[in-house]
Order: sequence, then C-alpha cells, then structure tokens
Amino acid sequence: QLHLVESGGGLVQPGGSLRLSCAPSGSTLDGYAIGWFRHAPGKEREGVSCISINDGDTNYVDSVKGRFTISRNNAKNTVYLQMNSLKPDDTGVYYCAPMMCYNYYADYARTLEDYDYWGQGAQVTVSS
Repeated sequence: QLHLVESGGGLVQPGGSLRLSCAPSGSTLDGYAIGWFRHAPGKEREGVSCISINDGDTNYVDSVKGRFTISRNNAKNTVYLQMNSLKPDDTGVYYCAPMMCYNYYADYARTLEDYDYWGQGAQVTVSS
C-alpha cells in the first residue's frame, strides 16, 4: 500500500497562499491518481481535489474551484496543491491519498471509506 507524506502547511492570513506537497515514502507515485482531502475542526474529512495518473484530468470541489490548483511533477515524484485566496473556512489538516480520479465524488467517498493509511497531514490555519 502506498504511504504518502504531506508538507507545506502553516499559518496564513485570509487572502494568502500556501503550497502543499505530497510525496511517497520509499515508493513512487507512478501509476497512481492522487487526491487531496481535508479535515476541518468539527467536520468530517472531505475530498478537495484530485489529479489523474497522467495529469490529464483534475477535479475540484465547488468550495475551492478557482482558488486551488492541483498539479504533479512525476520527475520529482510529488503532487502539489497550490492554494490561493485562502479563507478561514479552508482551515484544517490536509491529507493526500491514492485514489481513482474519474467518478470524482464517488471516488472521494470510496477513498474516505476504504483508505487506511492516512499520514500525519499538513496543518493549514487561515486566520488574521
């Protein structure tokens, strides 16, 4: 099973930006579509964005469309989540996980249900 490590979180003011990174521990991302998820205080973990194996397809949930951009650099074995125009509601712990990225919302739900190897996550706090 693929184990992933998230990094790049921090404290930022509303309207600010952060870039999260997701890299495998002792493995490769080749052949995996990857998704980003977040767990906000008092809420259930939810899917945020995903990217297909070959970078051809991406998806964003409505709350982050136009503000977040997912990308991957296969040469660096890393998937990124560029987050701009951050809002307090974006606060939470962000995780990445391997997943299908085709039937988007069904794929997020399946991953939340079945994936058991969540990493430490990256804490993102948006506050003035």
